[in-house]
Amino acid sequence: MGSAVQQLFPGTKISIGPAIKDGFYYDFDKETPFIPEDLKKIEKKMWNIINKKTCFERIEISKDKAKEIFKEKDEPYKLELLDEIPDEKVSLYKTGDFVDLCRGPHIENADDIKAFKLLSIAGAYWRGDEKNKMLQRIYGTAWYTKEELDEYVNKLAEAKKRDHRKLGKELDLYSIHEEAGAGLVFWHPKGAMIRRVIEDFWYKEHMQRGYQFVNIPHISNINLWKTSGHLDFYKENMYSPMEIDKQDYIIKPMNCPGHILIYKTNLHSYKELPIRYAELGTVYRYEKSGVLHGMLRVRGFTQDDAHIFCAPNQLKNEIKEVIELVDYMMKTFGFEYEVFLSTRDKSNKFAGSIEDWEKATGTLEAVLKEKNIKYEVEEGEAVFYGPKIDVKMKDSLDRLWQGPTVQFDFNLPRRFNVTYIGEDGKEHYVLMVHRTVLGSMERFVGTLIEHYGGAFPIWLAPVQVKILTIKKGNALYAKEMQSLLKAEQIRAELDCRDEKIGLKIRESELDKIPYMLIIGDREVEEKVIAVRKHGNRDCAGMDIKQFIDRISKQIESRK
Repeated sequence: MGSAVQQLFPGTKISIGPAIKDGFYYDFDKETPFIPEDLKKIEKKMWNIINKKTCFERIEISKDKAKEIFKEKDEPYKLELLDEIPDEKVSLYKTGDFVDLCRGPHIENADDIKAFKLLSIAGAYWRGDEKNKMLQRIYGTAWYTKEELDEYVNKLAEAKKRDHRKLGKELDLYSIHEEAGAGLVFWHPKGAMIRRVIEDFWYKEHMQRGYQFVNIPHISNINLWKTSGHLDFYKENMYSPMEIDKQDYIIKPMNCPGHILIYKTNLHSYKELPIRYAELGTVYRYEKSGVLHGMLRVRGFTQDDAHIFCAPNQLKNEIKEVIELVDYMMKTFGFEYEVFLSTRDKSNKFAGSIEDWEKATGTLEAVLKEKNIKYEVEEGEAVFYGPKIDVKMKDSLDRLWQGPTVQFDFNLPRRFNVTYIGEDGKEHYVLMVHRTVLGSMERFVGTLIEHYGGAFPIWLAPVQVKILTIKKGNALYAKEMQSLLKAEQIRAELDCRDEKIGLKIRESELDKIPYMLIIGDREVEEKVIAVRKHGNRDCAGMDIKQFIDRISKQIESRK
């Protein structure tokens, strides 16, 4: 693609072009914007290169020699990258007259490429920094066969239909307002109802598992974040301090220091442990504008956060119970998932000793093995205070989404002197587990929207039943039916407008409401209802009590 672009648009500079999951992209510095029609021209040129059976040739040379080559080609981005490579030798790849800096490996011959497609054009700041120049990114995908490519393209089309930003607007679930600030979600009544149903379920499950609920302020003194280490390790994701009474305060990026302060208000014995504090706590983190994405990447969000304070002999069991709760939550919401073990950053961006890290990582790994859970290791993806288990939810299109996480922490208890009195009568540091079993409410609901394509199961649907009248004269009976539904805590809306029933049905279908009750003269006369399920043209006549019994069982079973 890089070769094709430079042949078609002389003077275009190349920057980075990595392989990514299910595809690739290349960032270009071009004076005029690419347009969609350009993608077809580039694809055609790429096929010309492929048909010539051009070889990919690896060249290993000194860094100085590579600088000479890219200086002659007037490629400033490659020169910048070369300055950051510590090795004295680097590898280039050559295909025809095109040369790029790359570790490789590559296929040997362009003729091995059987199926690809250029997908889209986007803007991207050089090095992901909004202070740098905006480049133009072309995304593409490549597969071994045309059948695989077609299947993937069809999935992309389906994903576009399910995009939570599109459905969020169509279903009136949420909005984001630039005048209020980027990355801040406003929950509309229907979206807030979905969130409330999830929260009620969350509270109930945590009460049954021995969690205690707490709430903490949204701001706190900067000294708290110095003690926690966030100012040293996490500052780039935190908002600037605000001065209050000549002291600096920080809007919280995490809930953990606040939960620690609550724990420390009393002296605790080993007999009280474990202590589990849980909170649906809203936090604020600075995310660059280029990465913000609807509800999935935001600046203000509510975590289903919990912190467990326990003794060493309780740690394994607590982690096991969290993993079991995660599994229950994922299955309830209809997600399959994959598990990842995130280990420490080898570049010294971590707190504590290597010995502590190895012990903590070993504990998490042992639990995964004991529970026979398949997992992958993600080296360097741990948080600064300890290793973690990440759970990525697999949606109906087999895409992975970051969700629950279980993090082991031996650092904060020492930084804050968080202890308990052991059986020996002496103080000992607690061990601390940070965990979420859903993730952030914003990201989780955004993921749910795409997973279900907006057609939520009845227990989650913001409106579970829509009652539609055929004539004005049917309104009184329809209102009686609505009252009976509401008395059973069923979320029912009424549409008595003087409109054709076909229009009302179409609108209810577009709103993806699980059930419609259609009321006409016959239903009023026979004291029944005509039930139509979302996506089904057939109507079934039945008694209202029979209908309530049916859907109450569905709601209770969370199907």
